[in-house]
Amino acid sequence: MIRWRDRVLEELTSLFLRSSCPLCGRSAEQAFCSSCQRQLQRCQLPNPCQNWRGDLPVFAWGNYGGTLKRAIAALKYENHPKLAQPLGHELGKAWLDVSQFTSTQKMIVTPIPIHPKKIQQRGFNQAELLGRSFCQFTGLPFQPLGLERTHQTEAQFGLGMTAREENLKHAFSLGKGFRRCHPVSPVLLLDDIYTTGATARSAAQALRQRGIAVLGIVAITRTMRNN
Repeated sequence: MIRWRDRVLEELTSLFLRSSCPLCGRSAEQAFCSSCQRQLQRCQLPNPCQNWRGDLPVFAWGNYGGTLKRAIAALKYENHPKLAQPLGHELGKAWLDVSQFTSTQKMIVTPIPIHPKKIQQRGFNQAELLGRSFCQFTGLPFQPLGLERTHQTEAQFGLGMTAREENLKHAFSLGKGFRRCHPVSPVLLLDDIYTTGATARSAAQALRQRGIAVLGIVAITRTMRNN
């Protein structure tokens, strides 16, 4: 009788502790239900370092669409900051799977910042949460205050390339983390979405102007236009 009660109590506890999948509402033992997790994996790029070249190399985990697009929207706009952990871990796994990154020079990761007013509205910077998770998985050092967003720019969506570049001119400055301790190792920028690269280039320029080397940028997703 006691064992039966214990088993029932355990099952009831497990039931109550389960949460709903933020993407579909089904019961989920982890961040996503098993169905959404499978769909998310289908968004993963076969070669995340396809664009690891040029002045600012890009490493992206998946294509911006489908379940991955929905997951990022839930993270940023529907108050699901916990989704940053599994997404950051997926990015970290992909990074460690590429031997050229695990065997080369040291680096320090810093997220692309958002303006303080947006932090007040949202309550968090998604890139910082993703960066913490990414570094937790990879073991890379993390500096969340490497950069500051000094100007509140208008939304990039719908702007052309030239307008995006102009919109982000002087948007970033050196953060107190790097002002306090100038990094010796190259910086690896991290963001949630990579589109035209205007944001990343502006952030990289702010660091390079202060004599800080920038290795490249890692992102959870990139848009198809960057193929």
